[in-house]
Amino acid sequence: MGKTKTAFVSDMGKDDKKSSEELYRQKVEKRKIKKESLNIAGLKGGQRVKMVEAASTEETPVFEEGKVAITDEKAQGPERAKRVERVRSRKYQEAKAKIDHEKFYKIKDAVSFVKEMSYSKFDGTMELHIVVKKVGVSAQVTLPHSAGREKKVEVASEATVEKLKTGKIDFDVLVATTEMMPKLVPFAKFLGPKGLMPNPKNGTLVTDPKKANSFSAGTITLKTEKEAPLIHTVVGKNSQKDEEIVENTEAILNALGGSKQVVKIYMKSTMSPSIKLQLN
Repeated sequence: MGKTKTAFVSDMGKDDKKSSEELYRQKVEKRKIKKESLNIAGLKGGQRVKMVEAASTEETPVFEEGKVAITDEKAQGPERAKRVERVRSRKYQEAKAKIDHEKFYKIKDAVSFVKEMSYSKFDGTMELHIVVKKVGVSAQVTLPHSAGREKKVEVASEATVEKLKTGKIDFDVLVATTEMMPKLVPFAKFLGPKGLMPNPKNGTLVTDPKKANSFSAGTITLKTEKEAPLIHTVVGKNSQKDEEIVENTEAILNALGGSKQVVKIYMKSTMSPSIKLQLN
């Protein structure tokens, strides 16, 4: 019978397991402290983003005027202390410096002043941002002047139904009579998300065919955000005459009930600061 060799094997399983857990924890810690870039939505023309590290999560960096500090609320550990500095462009700062922030501008003066402050190289859009008394306010108004690109209005017919069957949409507004609505219902999932399904709230569903043919492309629906008493709308382009924008603005305010419903109103143009308008 041959010689037997005996080998003693120590209990290494626990040590190996413990070592693996330690390595795993180290990897997790490294991932936590790894620097990642933040995606900031809503940056506008002329703005720049700069990353700033705070000394601790309790301290908030103090930036000079025109710069905004944003905390990454979803980040944990060292990442939570990271701040983003949103810096306005020099042209924006120069335009903002011209504004008297204590003053409420008359509509006519506001239009010319906003145009003066606008520094975009393209034909900017004139906007109104309105604060009303409550959520759920809505109104329909036909603007006396075009507020930008001309909209193509189509009155629903058999030809419209045939186009929809092929998935073709070559109109911006669809107006229908109550007799045509049953034929459009099968396309509700197609038209609804695009805001093209006729309905009585915005005046695109009518009982009289004559009203359908006379529907104006300048008719717009004003309504608040779902959870805030804010209304955002367009009143024209910078290239339009001041009088046209003034009349569009007045029509919108009248449709909302003026000072009875409107609390504050601001006017701005593309790439320009906003100014406060005077309520009559």
